[in-house]
Amino acid sequence: MLRKNIFTVPLFMALLASCVTSKENKKPAADRFVEENFFHSEKMLQLQLADADQKFAAPKGAYPRTINKKGQMTTTSMYDWTPGFFPGSLWYAYEYSRNEALKKEALRWTEKLEPLKNFTQHHDLGFMMYCSYGNAYRLTHNAAYKDILVQAARSLCTRFDPRVGSIKSWNRFVSWHGNKTYHYPVIVDNLMNLELLFFASAVSGDTTYRHVAVTHALNAMKNQVRPDFSTYHVVCYDTASSNVVGRETAQGYADNSTWARGQAWAIYGFTMAYRFTKDPRFLATAKGLAGYYMNHKNLPADKIPYWDFNIGQPGYTPGVNSNALRVKIPYRDASAAAITASALLELSGYVSGKEATGYRRFAVATLHTLASPAYRAKEHTNGNFILMHSVGSIPHNNEIDVPLVYADYYFLEGLLRYRKIAHNEKLFEE
Repeated sequence: MLRKNIFTVPLFMALLASCVTSKENKKPAADRFVEENFFHSEKMLQLQLADADQKFAAPKGAYPRTINKKGQMTTTSMYDWTPGFFPGSLWYAYEYSRNEALKKEALRWTEKLEPLKNFTQHHDLGFMMYCSYGNAYRLTHNAAYKDILVQAARSLCTRFDPRVGSIKSWNRFVSWHGNKTYHYPVIVDNLMNLELLFFASAVSGDTTYRHVAVTHALNAMKNQVRPDFSTYHVVCYDTASSNVVGRETAQGYADNSTWARGQAWAIYGFTMAYRFTKDPRFLATAKGLAGYYMNHKNLPADKIPYWDFNIGQPGYTPGVNSNALRVKIPYRDASAAAITASALLELSGYVSGKEATGYRRFAVATLHTLASPAYRAKEHTNGNFILMHSVGSIPHNNEIDVPLVYADYYFLEGLLRYRKIAHNEKLFEE
């Protein structure tokens, strides 16, 4: 007589699940955290891909950016400043999973941007081309991508005037005060585009690009960073010299306040500049900027800043004709938090001891907050963007408390950096 098998199907499945769980629990906490977030993010990106293709299919594409009031994805032209972030997020997801289907999509959405290599109408070629083609070249080593990036750097340099010493951001800026129009505005965001120039010099041997990047960074350090390491959003120069003719805000609360995402761009930008130059002035500036952000008395405990650090504080009065600037609702900006977390993880590698530990702990705590239900969206919500609660521009009454494609990009970048640091891997190839 045969003995009955004591392992019933439910019992067997429970034991199998127990084994899998046990194996998963042996992974380091950082690995489990990053894995779960990339698993979720890949699903969201797949849903975004389907949505973008079905609703916004076009030969050159319309690139995901945010959502409308109905919660549906909205897109932007490839000539706006944000198209590089969506393919960049696809590249980061592929880098983690090695999913060939994601690589195919990343290539498709990247290669549609090739015409931008000759674009000269604003300063955002670093965002547009380095977040897309830069990651494509890093992960494929396709020489054609390198050539496209060098040409994009050449186009960006057309906006640099050596008499001024800065790359012009916009062709003009109309003051919120309604009494001035500036023709050589430079915004703090522009620091992020310097990475394209540093890269172009490294791969081409042409030091012109590096010279432009360093000159711009030094000018920003001099004129955009305040003594307390807060930042001006817009510095306006005379069109034929390095004389500053105005310091104002375009997206912050007041001219003398600190717009949160602007501070994040500055932390990231000077940290990156130090990576390429090893100039101690850039490191000192990055550390000062980080200290201002991390220790500000108005930073909430969960480390996700309000859209401006000084909103509603005495001494920071909009005093302009824009009713939008009078908004005092303390909206959070997850995009600023994601950018800063990624930047601090890099910055931690350039210092040591308690300083390095402090940057890492702050960055990881920020990533955990962003990954919590308070900020990470569920599938089939939020236009299938990963993060909720970012702010584009309150003064322009635009993109308020919505997902933003660049918040997702820097969140994924931060996760990859966190994993590499946890494994004692280098963040960048030599």
